[in-house]
Amino acid sequence: MSEERSGRGANRPDGDDARADARPTTAAGRRRRGAGDESGTGSVATKGGATPARDGRSTGSEGSVVARLRRFLREVVAELRKVHWPTRRQIVVYTAVVLVFVAFMVTLVGLLDVGFQKLTFTLFG
Repeated sequence: MSEERSGRGANRPDGDDARADARPTTAAGRRRRGAGDESGTGSVATKGGATPARDGRSTGSEGSVVARLRRFLREVVAELRKVHWPTRRQIVVYTAVVLVFVAFMVTLVGLLDVGFQKLTFTLFG
């Protein structure tokens, strides 16, 4: 890639040299940079330590089992509504394509099997 396309050139016309230098490009650079960074909640995220909760609540105190189950089922229904379901015609077409392909492959493997069987009997038979 050229320097213009990647955006990592030393002489960038937009003047974002400081922003490009501030972003580490290697894993070691990210580890060094993140050693003293604080998260938005005021606590330091360290390796091996617990991740601070996003909203200040712990995940275990969200209510009773029934309330959590209701919430889960509501979210499942909401996600299923986002799914693009195929029409009946699309399902019929896709099924026909799969059946034709499977029939072709069965025929091909069967013919190869018969051919190799005859070749084996001719050579060793």
